[in-house]
Amino acid sequence: MAAIETITNTLTNSPLSSMIENMGISVAKAQAALDSNSIEMLKSLASSTVEIGGQKISLLNLGFVPSFYAFTEATFDAKMDFSLAESTSFNADAVVSVQTQVVSATVSAGFARKFDQSASASSSIAARMVSLPPPENLVTLLKNLNPVGLTTTT
Repeated sequence: MAAIETITNTLTNSPLSSMIENMGISVAKAQAALDSNSIEMLKSLASSTVEIGGQKISLLNLGFVPSFYAFTEATFDAKMDFSLAESTSFNADAVVSVQTQVVSATVSAGFARKFDQSASASSSIAARMVSLPPPENLVTLLKNLNPVGLTTTT
């Protein structure tokens, strides 16, 4: 019976709140990494130049902007099921023969106790990520800046 109690306790004491918390933290870390990547791409575009008509112009000044991404939803599914079964059976066969002053009996007895337990669990995590336009403040700033890196070569 200890195995059944162990399975029951394990399944009913699952740390669901910890799993959901860890998923939230993971999504936040992933979002921060996406944002950092976009910022690094912004720096790279600002420092990369091409020469057009004798002028070196940064890709940023040409209108290239990095892609920004955001998680719009995250789903955590956890499914658990378990079953317990216990059965007891008893059977007895007896043959009794009576003769004069002699009694004999043959007894065949059987006793069986069976335990059956099973447990299963599954989980899945899904996240949806979409591309967003650059932050509005960045676009406004870029429109108002004098072309950085715009130099004329003679």
